[in-house]
Amino acid sequence: MVMNQMFCFQCEQTMGCTGCTGAAGVCGKTADVAGLQDGLTGALVALSRVASHCGNLPETTYAVLMDGLFTTVTNVNFNGQTLEERIAAVHAERDALLTRCGGAGETDDYDMARVWTANEDIRSLKSLILFGLRGMAAYAHHARVLGYQDASVDRYFVEGLAAVGNEDFGMDELLPLVLKTGEINLKCMALLDQANTETYGHPTPVTVPLTVEKGPFIVVTGHDLRDLKMLLEQTEGKGINIYTHGEMLPAHAYPELHKYQHLKGNFGTAWQNQTREFVDLPAPVLFTTNCLMPPRPSYKDRVFTTDLVSFPDVQHIDEVNGTKDFTPLIEKALELGGYAEDQVRHGINGGTQVMTGFARNFVLENADAVVDAVKTGKISHFFLVGGCDGYKPGRSYYTEFVKKTPADSVVLTLACGKYRFNDLDLGTVAGLPRIMDVGQCNDAYSAIQIAVALAKAFGCSVNDLPLSLVLSWYEQKAVCILLTLLHLGIKNILLGPTLPAFVSPNVLQFLVDHYHIAPISTPEEDLAKLLGKK
Repeated sequence: MVMNQMFCFQCEQTMGCTGCTGAAGVCGKTADVAGLQDGLTGALVALSRVASHCGNLPETTYAVLMDGLFTTVTNVNFNGQTLEERIAAVHAERDALLTRCGGAGETDDYDMARVWTANEDIRSLKSLILFGLRGMAAYAHHARVLGYQDASVDRYFVEGLAAVGNEDFGMDELLPLVLKTGEINLKCMALLDQANTETYGHPTPVTVPLTVEKGPFIVVTGHDLRDLKMLLEQTEGKGINIYTHGEMLPAHAYPELHKYQHLKGNFGTAWQNQTREFVDLPAPVLFTTNCLMPPRPSYKDRVFTTDLVSFPDVQHIDEVNGTKDFTPLIEKALELGGYAEDQVRHGINGGTQVMTGFARNFVLENADAVVDAVKTGKISHFFLVGGCDGYKPGRSYYTEFVKKTPADSVVLTLACGKYRFNDLDLGTVAGLPRIMDVGQCNDAYSAIQIAVALAKAFGCSVNDLPLSLVLSWYEQKAVCILLTLLHLGIKNILLGPTLPAFVSPNVLQFLVDHYHIAPISTPEEDLAKLLGKK
């Protein structure tokens, strides 16, 4: 490691598939910001060490741990000033705990370089735990802002972070914690599913237009449904239309959001296309949570951030007394005026509308018909093709894979990887659309419940179903979902477009030996293998 240079290999597009080590990362994060994020992580490890020696912890400790971890997820915070403020908040919480617990525990911030330069297998396992915790923190944060918490999830943030800083832990101690991270994340995803469905209702299949109507409008990107709900409430009756972008698309399927007539449709595609899609947009954009690109100077004045998102010199909307005042965003929309005439924003593949809302409630209500369609030969196979999108050319694999799936198969999808194919017209099978969007990456629990229910209906394990998982990954929420699938014992997952740089050869061999994980190859070869053809 060299002074004034970074080391980061937590995302799929890290430099050379080994790690970003220069003055800036592929994501646009500078070495200074990367260093502050490592500093924040080291402060969180110290806080967890102190917390592990305390009894009942205050709510503030869990909130500081969770928000600190979420802040370090790829494409959330690029602002050195706010990172320094968050480090100070972690130190303040640590000091308060020290007073409360009589000075117990190690108090110095942990140096994350000790992880990055450790034995490659130890580094690999600690990275899986840490990155899994970061992804889980995102899910826990979304649930928490809606008033939902799980004590076992909260406590594991303390346990997992303390393990990252434990120099005495070897393979025997760390490997079980990797799988435990997946186990606890399953509880966390169930909590978020409960929070969303009890707050906004169970998703129902809807057709979402990609047409932008004339007049003032606002685009909302990221993941946060609560922010969208507050914005819809504050813009109702003001002649401003609201459009989702990226992972906000599934919001249209929730009854308590769909009921707003000015939630009109979806603008654009996945997160990595923001710098192209927002350039000439005659409207402001609200950035929530993660999966964001640093805004270009040409449209920075039209971007507003909120919650944990922060970019230098970008307007931020804070929460005060449980609410957010979106007046500056609304005024900007009215000032810009929108399009003079209707504009059609085609999907990547040229479609003008997409469907979403095929979550667990809908599928399980139709489980008998689905099972009967399989037993009678109308449906031959299910493919779960989902995960993160990104800008590497190799991600076209997922488009070609879906195009080549048999006409009597169903493609379940979720997360922003669906933008590679969700506007394709593949027709129907057994009365169902061949492409069924389960929702956000936040809705992975819904997809798992569908698989478990189908296995129960057929009296077999998930691994014996006519179901294949072909996943794409980019950041840390995908990591914790993968760990959950491993915890559940799900095998034969195809992962791409590249394997994680932080997985060492020995750890990878363990995953291959025990779970038969494999990298994607070509759509033709993989389909032949998954369908049992030689």
